[in-house]
Amino acid sequence: MARVQLARVVMSLNEVNAQQVSAYGGSQGGGLALACAALEPRIQRVATVYPFLSDYQRVWEMDLAVRAYEELQSYFRLFDPLHIRETDVFTKLGYIDIQHLAPRIKAEVLVFCGLAGTVCPPSTQFAAYNKLTCPKEMVIYPDYGHENLPGHIDRGFGFFS
Repeated sequence: MARVQLARVVMSLNEVNAQQVSAYGGSQGGGLALACAALEPRIQRVATVYPFLSDYQRVWEMDLAVRAYEELQSYFRLFDPLHIRETDVFTKLGYIDIQHLAPRIKAEVLVFCGLAGTVCPPSTQFAAYNKLTCPKEMVIYPDYGHENLPGHIDRGFGFFS
């Protein structure tokens, strides 16, 4: 994974304190920030905004496999129209599902979640968040979805400092 390799390169630089490296991202970048921290245990903190790539099957069951998840619908329509291999498909997707990487994270994690989100539904974010065993906090925006969350940038930078 490119982010993990980049984190390791940065941590190897003399000018960088490897004990103070953090990861940040929103949506797919948020999911990748969590994956990076799961694969590089020296990362100290992660701030993620509505992390994507979590609980694909839940998205499918909620009939929200549109926009960001439309490939699921396309796959079944083109290659498995009777859903004979549905269980196998979701099992394989589990290998890259951040909820299954979450228990490996040692970093302190701050998650920003919009409860009105349909692109990254809150229940999929909670699937990963609930499996974190590290210090964690979730900031909930009840009336927001996949959009700018007021104040999250300042709070995220405060978290990193």
